[in-house]
Amino acid sequence: MDPISDPPFEEAYKILLNKTQNNSNDFHHGEKKLAAVEECELPMIDLSHLEEKNEAIREKCKFEIARASQEWGFFQVINHGIPKDIFNRLKSEQEKVFKLPFDKKTKEDKFLQFSSGSYRWGTPSATCVGQLSWSEAFHIPLKDVLGTTTQTNTLRYAIEQFATIASNLAQTLAHILAEQMSYESTFFKENCLPNTCYLRLNRYPPCPIASEIHGLMPHTDSDFLTILYQDQVGGLQLVKDKKWIAVKPNPSALIINIGDLFQAWSNGVYKSVEHRVVTNPKVERFSMAYFLCPSNETVIESCRKPSLYKKFSFEEYRQQVRNDVQNLGSKIGLPRFLLF
Repeated sequence: MDPISDPPFEEAYKILLNKTQNNSNDFHHGEKKLAAVEECELPMIDLSHLEEKNEAIREKCKFEIARASQEWGFFQVINHGIPKDIFNRLKSEQEKVFKLPFDKKTKEDKFLQFSSGSYRWGTPSATCVGQLSWSEAFHIPLKDVLGTTTQTNTLRYAIEQFATIASNLAQTLAHILAEQMSYESTFFKENCLPNTCYLRLNRYPPCPIASEIHGLMPHTDSDFLTILYQDQVGGLQLVKDKKWIAVKPNPSALIINIGDLFQAWSNGVYKSVEHRVVTNPKVERFSMAYFLCPSNETVIESCRKPSLYKKFSFEEYRQQVRNDVQNLGSKIGLPRFLLF
C-alpha cells in the first residue's frame, strides 16, 4: 500500500501520543475496564427457515432472531439471499477506492460524487489516546447512489446492488422483531426508506505504534439495525456479560446488530450493545455495513408503556451525538434520552 494513500495518523495523533507516552492509564481514560476473552461464535440463524412450509420451523426461526436481539444484541445469519459475487465485486471496488491518493479521497464529494463529508478518518475530536481510531471510511448516504448510477461507474453500481438486497433483508428482520413483540407495524416500511439509509465502507490499516489504539473506538450504532459484512482478518469485539467478546469471522455469514433506535423503540427489550474494532499491527482489514435509518423527521417513541425514553426525532438524536462527540470526544447516546 502506497503510504501516500493512507491518512496521516501518526502526524495527527503525535501530540496525544507524546502526552500519554509515560502514562499508560491515559490510554484507557474514560473506557470501561473490561477483559477481552477468546473468540466466540455469535448465535447463528439460518434464514432459509423463514421460507419453510412448516409453520413451527418458521416461528422458531423468528423466535431465535428476537432472543438473540434481546440477549446479545448481535447475531449472524446464513442463507441471507445476497450472492457471493456481489460481495466480491463490492470488496474489489472498495479496495480500489481506498488505494486512491489521500488528497483525492478527502475531495471525494467531487471525485466520486458522494455528499461532502462522506470520507472520514481517525478521531479528530479525541481528547485522549483511548478515543483514537486507526481507520478510514466512506459513510455514504444511499440517496447519493440509488437510482442514479450505471454499470460504467463500477463502485456506485456495486454499492447499489448490495444496498438493494440489504434493504429488503433489513426490512424483513425489522418486521420480525416488531412481530415478536406482538406489534403489527408498518412503521419501518413507512419511515426507513431505501434512500434514508446509509452504507459505510471501512478500512483498518495496519497500526504499528500502539496496541492500545482502537481500529474503531467502543460505541453503539445510532440506527435501527446494522448489517455487516467483514473479511477474515477479524477484530470485531462486543460487550457480553461485562466482558469483551472477540467475534470469530465466518465467510458465509452476515453479522446483524441492534442499534440505539431499536432499543428505544422496543423500550429496552432489544439491546444496542457496545462494540469496537481492535487494530492489527501487520494486516489491513475491510468491512462494509448497511445501516437501517429513518428520515431525520421521524419520531422515535417506545412501543410499550411506561416508556423508558422520551420521544425524540432522529435528527435530534443525531445532533445530540454530534454535540457530545465534539465536546467530549465520544458518544453518550441513549442515556441522554432516559426519562428517569
